[in-house]
Amino acid sequence: MTNLEIVEKKIFDASLLRHFLEVKRFFGKKIVFTNGCFDILHLGHIDYLTKAADLGDTLIVGVNSDASVSRIKGSHRPINGEIQRAHILAALHFVDGVIVFDEDTPLDLIKSVQPDVLVKGSDYKPEEIVGADFVKSTGGKVVTIDFLPGFSTSAIEEKIRLGKK
Repeated sequence: MTNLEIVEKKIFDASLLRHFLEVKRFFGKKIVFTNGCFDILHLGHIDYLTKAADLGDTLIVGVNSDASVSRIKGSHRPINGEIQRAHILAALHFVDGVIVFDEDTPLDLIKSVQPDVLVKGSDYKPEEIVGADFVKSTGGKVVTIDFLPGFSTSAIEEKIRLGKK
């Protein structure tokens, strides 16, 4: 199997993800879930995702579709398409699965994944995290992770706009 095939096998649709998670649960693996746009992957994302991966055995990343990103961030986004963003995330060795979702929030996906750990950035208050109540009701926990200061796609976009390095 080629490296590209390995990466592509980590990008799931809903049915394949359900089966993948059933196998992981059968072997007692702790499932961690996070989500985001991940438009231009940067050091802040790597820091956040590695910390999320350290909270369990299997890291699943939900990626907003292009249409969802545009609705949330504005018509100028995303910069990279959903297929590109999914492949880049799936190429990371500590990411076990990637799924693109079209809704504005990942609530339905969280209910489908039923993670043991739901992770979001600490810019969210725990009571604001979509799916937190559901995860807690199934015995899971919700964890927030501090962002690496100075790293964001918006900051990169602003630097480009201003012509700075």
